[in-house]
Amino acid sequence: MPNKHFCQGPTCHEKTTQDRFLKSRGVVRGRYALFNLDREHDSYCKRGKYFCSTRCESDWLDHHMDNIEQGRPIEFIRHRRESGGYEKRTETSDDYFGRPYSRTSIQRINGTDN
Repeated sequence: MPNKHFCQGPTCHEKTTQDRFLKSRGVVRGRYALFNLDREHDSYCKRGKYFCSTRCESDWLDHHMDNIEQGRPIEFIRHRRESGGYEKRTETSDDYFGRPYSRTSIQRINGTDN
């Protein structure tokens, strides 16, 4: 396991990208944070130790702003979150000149609830 926290973004584990997809189990996983825990302390690295991107950082702040204003505790995510029920699909088509090409996408399998 790398020397990193898991991304704290509330929907990081629901975004279907190639690097988050685990084909063998059909799940989309959350990412690790951007920077290692032992990175030197500067203003950006402090935030980068908890989020994989500024998008996840902004989503977390939007989701938890009421709790911050009221002084309520916010749970720290200590395990890698997953969303199941996905599969990788490859579609083959012809381009404008009639040459075949393939396009790969990650899609939710019908009939699964997560």
